[in-house]
Amino acid sequence: MHPIVEEVTQRIAERSAATRAGYLERMAAARSEGPVRAGLACSNLAHGFAACGGSDRLAVRGLRKPGVAIISAYNDLLSAHQPLREYPEWIKTAAREAGGVAQFAGGVPAMCDGITQGRAGMELSLFSREVIAMATGIALSHEMFDGALLLGVCDKIVPGLLIGALSFGHLPAILVPAGPMASGLPNKEKARVRQLFAEGKATREDLLEAESASYHSAGTCTFYGTANSNQLVVEVMGLHLPGASFVQPGTPLRRALTEEAGRRIVALSRDDEYTPLAEVISERSVVNAVVSLLATGGSTNHTMHLVAVAAAAGIQLTWDDFADLSSVVPLLANVYPNGSADINHFHAAGGVQFLIGTLLDAGLLHEDVRTVAGDGLSRYRSEPVFDGDRLVWREVPARSLDEAVLRPVSHPFAPDGGLRMVSGNLGRAVTKVSAVAAEHRVVRAPARVFGTQQEFDEAFRAGELDRDVVVVIRGQGPGANGMPELHGLTPALGALMDRGHQVALVTDGRMSGASGKVPSAIQVTPEAAAGGPLARIADGDEIVLDANAGTLEVLVGEAELDARPVWDAAPDEASWVGTGRELFTALRRAIGPADQGASVFGPVTPGHFGAPARV
Repeated sequence: MHPIVEEVTQRIAERSAATRAGYLERMAAARSEGPVRAGLACSNLAHGFAACGGSDRLAVRGLRKPGVAIISAYNDLLSAHQPLREYPEWIKTAAREAGGVAQFAGGVPAMCDGITQGRAGMELSLFSREVIAMATGIALSHEMFDGALLLGVCDKIVPGLLIGALSFGHLPAILVPAGPMASGLPNKEKARVRQLFAEGKATREDLLEAESASYHSAGTCTFYGTANSNQLVVEVMGLHLPGASFVQPGTPLRRALTEEAGRRIVALSRDDEYTPLAEVISERSVVNAVVSLLATGGSTNHTMHLVAVAAAAGIQLTWDDFADLSSVVPLLANVYPNGSADINHFHAAGGVQFLIGTLLDAGLLHEDVRTVAGDGLSRYRSEPVFDGDRLVWREVPARSLDEAVLRPVSHPFAPDGGLRMVSGNLGRAVTKVSAVAAEHRVVRAPARVFGTQQEFDEAFRAGELDRDVVVVIRGQGPGANGMPELHGLTPALGALMDRGHQVALVTDGRMSGASGKVPSAIQVTPEAAAGGPLARIADGDEIVLDANAGTLEVLVGEAELDARPVWDAAPDEASWVGTGRELFTALRRAIGPADQGASVFGPVTPGHFGAPARV
């Protein structure tokens, strides 16, 4: 193992010793001998199979065969989740053939940040992760099941499913993806049209034509945002079947993998192969997840999601762990927004299997982990293929098939992972430099401060920002308004950069997996709504964002900054209504800071937004 990877893993284990031991003790106590439903009273059990028919009814009633919960984020509004419609029947048949019985236990919501971008609904997006976790818990709370299949793809859905399932971590669980849509309009062309539209040089019809050519069919969006980062990360954690992440929907291979997941979860529920989720997600697999994210330039959202998922398993992951790993993990993928290729090109070049192989060989991943495919991450060097009509796995070539997209550790795109932490008198923040040119990684310019994206847009269109500028957008943190994604700012900021100006963004909001060429300090904590330093910034203040040195500073004296009045970033309760926002007020009041996962579960800093300390 690389010494830094080993060191970070060890300190996570030491830091988490008490919480992890307590979690594993609870999970061990929750495990039952034989099907868990055997402990139910007759009336309870009868409710559990009342709607079953045929052999499934006999199986559930007979208390011998493993019961499998299907929990799905299916809806036919979202392209990424529309393919999940057919999965339950495929899974039920496969589980039956393997000697188990599968039931659709519950659905969870799935919202699309692409649809809600810049709208009020986006303020519910991060909170949807907590709702999904709770909905998953409700589905599993019937105590009818010995394993779970989690069907979901995008942003908050996969972390939410995992957080919820980890409360039932004594059960085996497999994540079942849907796969990406076929490649459409090249991502660089889409970005070009977006920027032209922001500058008033393209019509709305031009923009809609480009967008609809990019997002054109069922399946996940093909850029390397949070959805595809989810899939890669959970496969490297051993939670998918090997090679399952990026097989396109509507193909025989996609169906075969889904059916195999139904058979596999039955096997994992039996004593001889019992593999609980609590043991698959370990300190080592969490480090593997971070390494794979960094090696591919994945979504910055995972600096929150992985922290929250780890916490649900009793593991304390910090931003410092991300930063230290990023310093030694090379960037091996060049996928949009870091490059021009899409996720289908990445998959064709060797994909997750080649990535795992080269990282394992370099000692940057832990091989000694439990996975749903069996012990050891080396199982994930192989890809699924058909041998006649039989699903089998074979190893991928030992070299990348396209080094413009995917490279070995010996020949990286960059020597580090491109995800860095910056800190200073403005707090701590995340910055992603894998898509930022070296000459733009240090910016010093006067601040222009906004409270909303709309205010920024008006100033840009009025020509007020045609200069060197650090755009500060505050009041966008989790406790203020749910931390909406702000990557709708990128076309305008990119246009300012292209005019030759020094430009940067500083915000307590998110930019997500669509973070691109604009240098940005995001997820600033403490956020303005918690009285963080961003609440005292004024127009004209000189700000320095130095991604190379890891600093984020406002060049104002401490005494002067402390003496300034605090801008009230918290929304008026009467104004935080509409589009369902009023339903989430309790979550907004209870949510923790970004560097603790922006979660309402687990430890929260005492007094944060008036919330009591929780342990």
